[in-house]
Amino acid sequence: MRSQLPLFDLTGSADTGPDPERPFGEQLAAFVYGGKRTLASTTTSEEANGDRWNVPTFINEFWTSKQRAAHSLHEISYRACFKPQLPRFFIERLTRPGDRVYDPFMGRGTTLIEAALLGRTPAGCDVNPLSRILVGPRLQPPTVAEVANRLRSLTLTAAVDAPEELLAFYHPDTLAEICALREYLNAGALRNCLDSVDSWIRMVAVNRLTGHSPGFFSVYTLPPNQAVSVDVQRKINMDRAQTPPRRDVKAVILAKTRSLLRDCDELTRRTLASTASGAFLLTSSADRTPALHDGSVDLVVTSPPFLDVVNYAGDNWLRCWFCGIDPKSVGITIARRLDDWSRAMTAVFLELHRVVRAGGHVAFEVGEVRGGKVKLEETVIPAAARAGFAPELILINSQDFTKTANCWGVTNNSKGTNTNRVVLLRRPA
Repeated sequence: MRSQLPLFDLTGSADTGPDPERPFGEQLAAFVYGGKRTLASTTTSEEANGDRWNVPTFINEFWTSKQRAAHSLHEISYRACFKPQLPRFFIERLTRPGDRVYDPFMGRGTTLIEAALLGRTPAGCDVNPLSRILVGPRLQPPTVAEVANRLRSLTLTAAVDAPEELLAFYHPDTLAEICALREYLNAGALRNCLDSVDSWIRMVAVNRLTGHSPGFFSVYTLPPNQAVSVDVQRKINMDRAQTPPRRDVKAVILAKTRSLLRDCDELTRRTLASTASGAFLLTSSADRTPALHDGSVDLVVTSPPFLDVVNYAGDNWLRCWFCGIDPKSVGITIARRLDDWSRAMTAVFLELHRVVRAGGHVAFEVGEVRGGKVKLEETVIPAAARAGFAPELILINSQDFTKTANCWGVTNNSKGTNTNRVVLLRRPA
């Protein structure tokens, strides 16, 4: 439940940019973007036992809705990922260089990459081993020349059995190259001898498996953050009267490498190198991370699975195949009932309470689901409070337009397409 209430006297107040010394709520209240001032209100969350929380809530466009407005290293696709501007907003205002920033649902690693680019020490966890494959290489990227030299040294014409059903996506010669590259990389991974260049090539290849332009290995299909089934792809091919074109696998990987590394100047590489020794990547459930020490995290910025909105296993089946991962073995939380989701998040918050230092923060991004009928922030507040966190405020980033809304044919500011809803929690001293 939300009511509009005057929470701050804004007379003479102005946005002064990130200021870790200034209370975060004051920074939000004074924030101005494109001439729009922040709307302040209160969100009320109630438990059946009578517990009640009234949480200050701030609504504005706190970061840009423009596409490709962040560092080029972020430009890989993954379902349900937030924009890099979201973690940057919190990292700049709630941490200092050298602080540890953690994401227990790291996905494609947006929080970790942004933290490292800002000179913070990144840490992440994800139950899907695919996540580590996507994140690690971008924290210590090779040069374009190193990637080009390695690709030239690879022979991708060796006879390898190719799954015939994948011809729905690929030209036979392209599929042969993909399978040869897959065999080479997975053999290296089994021997634990993939160096930074091979790891980078694997990351890029995973990101180029399917898409809707010549920059991917496949024929035209859905956007690259989800792979359709073979049957669905056959129908797409029939409806569009298309056949998979020949793609040069090495050329595609090298082109994407150049794109990802276009912003990696010497300063960027020095900044990333300064955080590399402390970087921490886990493949684990977010509620069981014993490798992370008590009180070792200064800030958490994360977005958990939203009930059963996204089928992560189904979307990533082809990526898992390429990396030799059995998707059935990945225990991703897909809670269909709100009370089940609440229990799962409470377990995560209990673990976060252990690893976050006293006075540290958790920025927990959720969204509207079930057509806007369920606002998950109202469930997050009691779940976090049960674990010992103090709800400080809710930030709602509301935008007038996003590519997501346009692609899916839904109205702006509806069905969660145009809002990021972030509950900011603090671990009491």
